[in-house]
Amino acid sequence: MLQSVDLRDYMITNPIKVKDDANLFDAMKAIIDNKVSGVCVINENKALVGVLSEMDCLAAILKATYNEIGVGLVSEYMTKEGLVVAHPNDDIINVAQDMLLKKHRRRPVVENGMLVGQVSCRQLLTAVDKFHK
Repeated sequence: MLQSVDLRDYMITNPIKVKDDANLFDAMKAIIDNKVSGVCVINENKALVGVLSEMDCLAAILKATYNEIGVGLVSEYMTKEGLVVAHPNDDIINVAQDMLLKKHRRRPVVENGMLVGQVSCRQLLTAVDKFHK
């Protein structure tokens, strides 16, 4: 059975990220090329300012097509309100429970205001697998 462990031991320490002033098409390319369902969004100081998911991108493309306008920047479509983050010393069980409750597939990990990693369902399953063996 899974023991209580620090999130730091299982988080991705170099998550895929894009800048908030990047073109949405460039962010979509990062999502596609890296085979992830979303990316962390940082500002010029490398601080986390949002997340951008495949669903955010799809909504942006449909809106641009419907309104016959250009797509624009990541900052226009990223999720920034109510952003839930974790700390590297958080208990992995508590993080997993909260991700299930909020139906989040990934969670940025922030320390001293800076993005230091990300945890996804895959990392949580890896932790369970490690303790199962």
